[in-house]
Amino acid sequence: MELVGSPLTATYAHPRSTPTKFLPAISTMASSYKNRFPYHPLPQSFSLPWIPSAYYKAAAINPTLAPFSKSSQGLTPSKMLPSVSNRRTLFTRYTPDDWYRSNLTNYKESETSWHNAERLRVDTSRMIQDKYQQTKKTQVESTKNLGERVNDIEFWRSELCHELDEMIGETNALTDVKKRLERALAKTEAPLQVAQECLLHREKRMGIDLVHDDVEKQLFTEVDVIRSCQEKMQQYLEKAKAQLVSNRAAQHELERDLANKQAAHRIDDKCHHLRNTSDGISYYRGVEQVDATISVPESWAKFTDSNILCSQSERVASAKLRDNIENLLVVTANKMWRQFNRVNIAFTNRIAETADAKSKIQTHLAKTLQEIFQIEMNIEDIRKAIRDKGPPLKVAQTRLDERTRRPNVELCRDTAQLRLVNEVYEIDETIQSLHQRLRDAEGALQMLVRAKSVLEHDLAIKANSLFIDQEKCMGMRKTFPSTVRLVGYI
Repeated sequence: MELVGSPLTATYAHPRSTPTKFLPAISTMASSYKNRFPYHPLPQSFSLPWIPSAYYKAAAINPTLAPFSKSSQGLTPSKMLPSVSNRRTLFTRYTPDDWYRSNLTNYKESETSWHNAERLRVDTSRMIQDKYQQTKKTQVESTKNLGERVNDIEFWRSELCHELDEMIGETNALTDVKKRLERALAKTEAPLQVAQECLLHREKRMGIDLVHDDVEKQLFTEVDVIRSCQEKMQQYLEKAKAQLVSNRAAQHELERDLANKQAAHRIDDKCHHLRNTSDGISYYRGVEQVDATISVPESWAKFTDSNILCSQSERVASAKLRDNIENLLVVTANKMWRQFNRVNIAFTNRIAETADAKSKIQTHLAKTLQEIFQIEMNIEDIRKAIRDKGPPLKVAQTRLDERTRRPNVELCRDTAQLRLVNEVYEIDETIQSLHQRLRDAEGALQMLVRAKSVLEHDLAIKANSLFIDQEKCMGMRKTFPSTVRLVGYI
């Protein structure tokens, strides 16, 4: 039996929670302390300040002795336990049963401590072995995962290399087609200039030959065809430039992703081959708490897959654009050649028509000249005939004048008188008719002369038109670019 207020022994009996201000338990089983005996409060003078109370919790109960309890009622704490020198009767603090029970309790707590310590040793040994196996298994799994990661990186790196090679080839092919398109576009300037010069030369035609004929229509159509071809070529040239920018952007993304994959492959391959006995391994405190990752396996694979899909889509668009440019070059070359042939056929037909018209004009001019000569001879005959009617008229009028001098009744309206009068009228009418015929002949002569002038002017116009169409225009159109040049190979 110990003195009241003395410290009690503690055993590992049951786990108890430790306040947060204390250090955590160092073993798998938490230690706790529990008082086994009652604690009697002492007066202020009997308190022991040297007794540690940090890890102990005292249980305060009231004494069970009835006489003592009754005698202690109404007393102050300082009068509850009288000193030994003042006691007049024997006062027993504990009984033998309490003493035996205290010993048994100590034995049991000691045995419990042994069992707990033994169990702790067994658990510790098993834990050490388990942790060793677990650490080894974890390291094997980490090495396996690193190997799988290296294989995944190798797979995507090979995919990126393949796609990068395909994209570089496609970009080079599109660049070649773009250069062909630029050359073909430059070659269309010469035919366009020829067509425009032909139109300018044909503006120098004169008179009636300034007609909006089929040649002019075909020339305007040729200008429109060449300009439309140039517009389409320019549009596809801009598309090719934009597609090349997209191809290079996709290629840049592939190259950057490939460089990252190569760096990651080098690092992960180095980590995969690290062992416990490798050189260069060291402690890096707190590195496991640093989360420098920005992706997960799904987003990581999706990123590379998106780059490859984007590159493939750009490559498909580039191949389609190349085919469209190839078709455009062939179509535009054939279209310009067809229109060039139509213009040449129109020129040939127009030249033939102009030459035929010129020949007919020359024929009509010859006939007109001959008719002018004939009408001039006729005019001279009419004038001579008019002059020839003068003497007979004079004779008839003289006879009538002389017969007016007959005396008296001799002024008879006889047959001779009537005939002379009729003769004068007939001759005068004949002269008038000859004068009318002379005027008609002179009018016809004027018409013939005018026709001659018109034919000569028209002949000069036709000759000028023939010179323009046959010499100037057709002479320039002999230098039309070949199909090989129009498709951009040269």
